Amino acid sequence: MAYNVQKPFKILISANNSPPMFYYITLTTECDLKCTYCYGKACQDFGSDFKDLRIDYDIPTSIRYDVESLKAFIEKDPHPTIIFYGGEPLLSIEKIEEIMDRIQLENYMIQTNGLHLEDIEPRYLNRLHTILVSIDGDERQTDRNRGPGTYKRIMQNLKKIRKNGFKGEIIARMTVSVGTDIEEQVKHLLYNRDHPFTSIHWQLDAQFWEKDYDEYLFEKWTSQNYSPQIRNLVEFWVEHMEKHGEVLKIYPFLGVMESLLKAMPSKLRCGAGWIEFNIQTDGVITPCPVMSGMKDFYLGNIYDSDPTDLIDAVSVTDPCLHCEIFYLCGGRCLYANVTKLWREKGFQSVCNTVRKLIYSLKRSLPEIQSLIRKGIVSIEDFYYMKYNSCEIIP
Repeated sequence: MAYNVQKPFKILISANNSPPMFYYITLTTECDLKCTYCYGKACQDFGSDFKDLRIDYDIPTSIRYDVESLKAFIEKDPHPTIIFYGGEPLLSIEKIEEIMDRIQLENYMIQTNGLHLEDIEPRYLNRLHTILVSIDGDERQTDRNRGPGTYKRIMQNLKKIRKNGFKGEIIARMTVSVGTDIEEQVKHLLYNRDHPFTSIHWQLDAQFWEKDYDEYLFEKWTSQNYSPQIRNLVEFWVEHMEKHGEVLKIYPFLGVMESLLKAMPSKLRCGAGWIEFNIQTDGVITPCPVMSGMKDFYLGNIYDSDPTDLIDAVSVTDPCLHCEIFYLCGGRCLYANVTKLWREKGFQSVCNTVRKLIYSLKRSLPEIQSLIRKGIVSIEDFYYMKYNSCEIIP
């Protein structure tokens, strides 16, 4: 049984049928953390093979264009959303304030490490629609990955911004590496009463670097730990609906289940390259922040380009296009599809985790449809702000 209920959405399709578009504004490439899965692996990955893709190593570390040029570009779009990004965007608070002063939008978002949230004046902070905070679970897990004391600083700052009036969505954005107990860490973030998170998302630390692929360890962890725990989490998610009449905002489940309920296929779910784009510090436009510096995927710039020229600019290719779950997965990650840094075997290993996640959700579909028929939950409970920097497919 499929449902086709339309919900009024905050961002509307414009009169000329142009879809609402999302723009990452990379404010700086600098960050004040040295996370094991980012800084640490970057140091180990020098000399990686990008399959003859041309890489631009001369991108400025901070914005070198004037905000009026950004304003002129953004205002060509009838319904844009800006996502502040880095590095760590809050190292450029003055630039955030300048952009928000000069470009009047309904929706701003930010993806941050959370260490400087208390430094934003409430009049800017409370205009943000969504804050995505990088946190990997409990204190031990987060501090092991991101540095001692990180967890406590994040939690203190989130409490402060709630006290200062922030009422928007706060998403815990987890990086899940080999060895992570995903079930334990997601439940920790959901059920610790001190946590101000309204929703959870996670992304696998997979295929971003070339030299971190250990076939044996990845296969063992995903088959014995990660995928079985995903099944457990799906069952827990459905049980929570039944008991409490609430659909927890666990984004990897929410997005796929909405598509299953509505019997609707999906494009690349993060939006990269077709509805969501990144503006580098030099004003050059790329499909997403991870593809910064990839000259073969430079799509224009804020001076000469029109947002409507970017729609459907680039998409995934094989093997995704002929995969049996492509209509639900959408291709997972454009960067991974293009680079295949883990080669074919590693690429398929990650795909297998997606297949198992989708299978677990499909298996729960009849039960969720029954809960909807009984009025315990509604299909509207599965709707969410799409392209909000949650990739959906981990």
